[in-house]
Amino acid sequence: MLGFSAVIVLVSIVAFFFVIREAQDTQRARTDAENTAHARELLLHLVALADKPERVRTAAESIEAVRAEMFRVLDYHSRVRTRVWLHGQLLFNSLPDLPDKLPLSDEAGPHETNTWVQRVEHDTASGLVVERSHEVDDRWMFTVTGITFLVRSPIFSLPLLLLPAWFIVGLGLRPLRSFAAAIESRSDQDLTPLPASPYRELSPLVAAINHLMARLRIRIENEHQFLTDAAHELKTPLAAIQINAHLLQSRNAEADPARHAQVSAGLREGVSRANHVVQQLLALERAHADLGQEALSLQHLDVLVRDRLAAAAPLALQRGISIDFKAEDACELPLHQESLQALVDNLISNAIKYSPEGGRIAVSLLPCSEGACILSFSDQGPGIPEALRQKVFERFFRIAGQDQGGSGLGLAIAERAAARNGASISLEDGPDGRGLRATVTFGPRA
Repeated sequence: MLGFSAVIVLVSIVAFFFVIREAQDTQRARTDAENTAHARELLLHLVALADKPERVRTAAESIEAVRAEMFRVLDYHSRVRTRVWLHGQLLFNSLPDLPDKLPLSDEAGPHETNTWVQRVEHDTASGLVVERSHEVDDRWMFTVTGITFLVRSPIFSLPLLLLPAWFIVGLGLRPLRSFAAAIESRSDQDLTPLPASPYRELSPLVAAINHLMARLRIRIENEHQFLTDAAHELKTPLAAIQINAHLLQSRNAEADPARHAQVSAGLREGVSRANHVVQQLLALERAHADLGQEALSLQHLDVLVRDRLAAAAPLALQRGISIDFKAEDACELPLHQESLQALVDNLISNAIKYSPEGGRIAVSLLPCSEGACILSFSDQGPGIPEALRQKVFERFFRIAGQDQGGSGLGLAIAERAAARNGASISLEDGPDGRGLRATVTFGPRA
């Protein structure tokens, strides 16, 4: 309503100045027509007396006296000057106090408030010349009376426009208020879709809210499943820790050094496994962060991969595994450094874990067309059956029958980290059909 009122006031102000300008032009046009008529009328009266200069002067004085009386009765405040010449001699001047040259409307300067409209009529045969100059006073438009006259219509029409508008807007917003009340009355656990709105204007809003609640419902279900899986995964190492801690406190463990060492190793293994699961859970949550939370920066992918491979080299050397890295050219892309490190760390650690003793891991970074880069990890391990290559990206999923320990979170972390960096991961057979090749494709950025 305030905006509607502001528009009406703005239109009224623009109209006010337009009316003033139009009134000024109209007044000048009418004044010019009046001057022409009066000058010609006076000339017609005086032509018959052209041979008697005194009678011309007397007649002009009489006619102008009658007009002056008429202007007085009409409360006419503008000044009018009439002058008559006969053969170049000035016979009559109704306002001798005025200067000979008056500021005419089409020649007036910027500081002249009152201007004049002038008309001159000639009679060549008699030698008579009649000049009539009329003052144009525009100041009345800016007086209280003039402004009130000009803005009277908008002032009186504003309430008549606002009241119906207020009623119509209130009536039109009633469904929206009902819709807001229906949402407000819901519990925080109720994410069921809202009923379809019969109003065409509200249908997009209802559809957008329903889509949002559907995404929230899926997100909450995933979080519940995540907590359930995390609790289940932590239950085993925590149970082992509890059992081994209990055995360490028993006398039998103290009397048997071998038993004591075995229980201590089991306790350390349980703590290590629980710590690994917790670290992987934290890495998974960081990789799941929204893309817009942290700005991407230009990174040299080859340098980052080389640094992470160097960090993983001691683990590979313990098992006699060699890591070959090949980068044909530098690859610079807008990337998120922390998540990309998690991506490389998980893929190289999986390759080391599942490679046989003395095996070989090949890592390559190859540029492709349109500015994309392909990063691949090839090992000589048992590989993954083709039917399970999508399943292994699910959280806590582990292939049955494997001897290597783990939490089942490595590939899930890698997939989310790749998505955060605008990349995708695919799994396929390794070279010569042996082992596994994990390929990360980084697409070009706009």
